[in-house]
Amino acid sequence: MDKKITIAIDGFSSTGKSTLANQLANHLGFIYVDTGAMYRAVTYFAMQNGYINADSFDKQTLINSLPNIKLQFKFNVDLGFAEMYLNDVNVETEIRTIEVSSFVSKVAEVSEVRTKLVEQQKEMGKDKGIVMDGRDIGTVVFPDAELKIFMTASATTRAKRRYDELVAKVDTVTFEEVLANVEERDYIDTHREDSPLVMAEDAIEIDNSHLNREEQFKLVLELVNEITKTI
Repeated sequence: MDKKITIAIDGFSSTGKSTLANQLANHLGFIYVDTGAMYRAVTYFAMQNGYINADSFDKQTLINSLPNIKLQFKFNVDLGFAEMYLNDVNVETEIRTIEVSSFVSKVAEVSEVRTKLVEQQKEMGKDKGIVMDGRDIGTVVFPDAELKIFMTASATTRAKRRYDELVAKVDTVTFEEVLANVEERDYIDTHREDSPLVMAEDAIEIDNSHLNREEQFKLVLELVNEITKTI
């Protein structure tokens, strides 16, 4: 696509934001940035260093360690998408576990973490031609994005999708655990003081509870085409 715009995709966990963003980026020839992977990588770093567990969270030590965290996306030609690297180590598989999911919203609450990552995200999108998904892309990172999408679906629907993904990866987990994690993340994401999950006033809400990936992609692509005609 000759006309470069910024596409911000926000919404609740397990609504397929990353899948949609990746589809759009590939089709349009745009850069795709999975901000959730960035927060997951920081969470994984905190877990590996003993800063966070089921009983405690040493926020200050994590904050002090932020200068030692290097995040990179490296495109994997065989897989067709960019993988997350933490301090030059591929952690794409490790950051997708239910254990990381159980702590990521708490880490994302930390203002210093958000500040560090938002700065990087803004820099990535300064030249437009980017699709970025997360929780505060349309409200904080790119408030002037030409297209803002807010994705939602019922907690049960989202938990079922996430459960199927984890089981396919031979992750030993129950549906009840996944549903509880989804509901807990929803609460933390919408109630945190710094950049809570809210729909931007000019965002278009899409409830994909009953949409498959192709239907959803076509719907949003039509929105992209409508916007680019006016530029």
